[in-house]
Amino acid sequence: MDKIIEVKNLSFEYEEGSKTIDNISFDIEKGTYTTILGHNGSGKSTISKLLMGLLEKKSGDIIVGGIQLTEETLSEVRSQIGIVFQNPDNQFIGATVRDDIAFGLENICMDPNLMDDVIYEYASKVNMLDFLDHEPTKLSGGQKQRVAIAGILAMSPSIIILDEATSMLDPRGKKEINALVSELNKNKNMTILSITHDIEEAANSDYVILLNHGKIVDHGKPKDVLMKQEQLEELSLDIPFAYKVSKGLQQKGFEIENYISREKLVNKLCQLHSKK
Repeated sequence: MDKIIEVKNLSFEYEEGSKTIDNISFDIEKGTYTTILGHNGSGKSTISKLLMGLLEKKSGDIIVGGIQLTEETLSEVRSQIGIVFQNPDNQFIGATVRDDIAFGLENICMDPNLMDDVIYEYASKVNMLDFLDHEPTKLSGGQKQRVAIAGILAMSPSIIILDEATSMLDPRGKKEINALVSELNKNKNMTILSITHDIEEAANSDYVILLNHGKIVDHGKPKDVLMKQEQLEELSLDIPFAYKVSKGLQQKGFEIENYISREKLVNKLCQLHSKK
């Protein structure tokens, strides 16, 4: 697989002598869904800002789509990335959902005659086609994030960064957005990087990078990282709900393997029930 993001020996500090990001290196493969997981203050949101060039690194290298991030290549790198922030209200510009999606298209100088088709296409992809004439501020939290994601998708970035994009949502909104992200990931031309402290979101990704105090303490497939209960608890993180249930069933005498995915656990339980 091709590497679409390469981070090498990256360091950053807001205050001289106090590193927020401490000499970290990682790669992200094209078309994958990666989560950077950590508690508040671990430095994970700082990474998204460094990748976008919103902050200037102290040392190290950032390479996006084969282009080294420098002051000269900043616009070229940013053109590859779309970012969805924690609070969607901070991203709304237009008076309607239609206007808001169109705003990004105007910024990339799209032919106005082509805009309507593009707006319809991406509003449909996020199930917001019926809300094009609604005011964004009057939508639910999950709907607002759907609109924000539609606006990003319409500009055709090769990478989407979700920076705590579900942290302000209620459980229903989180479920909606996590399902949408998983659906987008099925299109292997789309690389998704999620910055999160949500263990359930991390469980649905392809790869997890575990961060603590600006350092990578673990990385790998979710099943290899998220079953380390003691390590997660030391970092003030929970373990996946499906893993808790799996362990509980084992203690009750059920012969069942450990799961981190709720969907896979439910499927297994249905299979066991049907055999009775």
